[in-house]
Amino acid sequence: MTLNNKIGVIVDSFGIGVTEGLKKAKEVGAEGVQIYAVSGEMDPAALTPAKRKELRSYIEGLGLEISALCGDLAGHGFQDAEANPAKIEKSKRILDLAVELGTPVVTTHIGIVPDDKNGRIYESMQQACEELGVYAKSMNAYFAIETGPEPAAHLKSFLDTLSTNGVSVNFDPANMVMVTGDDPVEGVKLLKDYIVHTHVKDGRRLRPVDPRDVYGFLGYSAMDHEKIAEMASSGAAFEELPLGDGAVDFPAYFTALQEIGYKGYLTIEREVGDNPAEDIRKAVEFIRAYRG
Repeated sequence: MTLNNKIGVIVDSFGIGVTEGLKKAKEVGAEGVQIYAVSGEMDPAALTPAKRKELRSYIEGLGLEISALCGDLAGHGFQDAEANPAKIEKSKRILDLAVELGTPVVTTHIGIVPDDKNGRIYESMQQACEELGVYAKSMNAYFAIETGPEPAAHLKSFLDTLSTNGVSVNFDPANMVMVTGDDPVEGVKLLKDYIVHTHVKDGRRLRPVDPRDVYGFLGYSAMDHEKIAEMASSGAAFEELPLGDGAVDFPAYFTALQEIGYKGYLTIEREVGDNPAEDIRKAVEFIRAYRG
């Protein structure tokens, strides 16, 4: 197996701001970057047309591409019908920004897809994703749902109810291994028609965990990225580990991606650890070893 996919890095994983993070991504050998575009300097509302142009040319000047933006609004995803109009509007503006910066992909968490397909929460999520999917499709772009909160088969059955593939998948094998105990290789095969972006991350599940404790659920608790990172480093139920040290079978996972004809980015995410830059540098080398 020889991988041809480009290697990306989530700039925010370095924890040093966007400009320095972009330089660091180049330094560790990445070819592309994913950037959170929800708040602060990357909030679409804060980026004037001039700033957008400047940012795009700065990234291109470093010899980098944007693999995706992260438009994860946390909270309860799209489970709460009352909160959805504002979240949908913000998500659309993040997608506009992504397209302007040269990427057709925005990754996000939509909340755990409930088992009850006739319930209010399922309906709220379905309506929101339908609207977002149609909008994305009109721009030849995608909102990519991150895997992990529910088994791949259940996520596919939800996606199959939508009228377009404008809402697709950001495949994260470690989330599946750490939270649901799902098999990433089988997940790739199941979701093959929807995968438009991937994260490269490793981890291990130490005991069964209720996905609601990790990703939240309407009426239960809200999703919180800092809480997830704390869970992943404390090792109470699962632990995020450097590539190759966890339970993700990368040779089988990369082979599965090749078999479905995935041509997109392999984007490194590191949410824990004392020296993320070193972990990410090693992760770049880890993936490069598969490129021959």
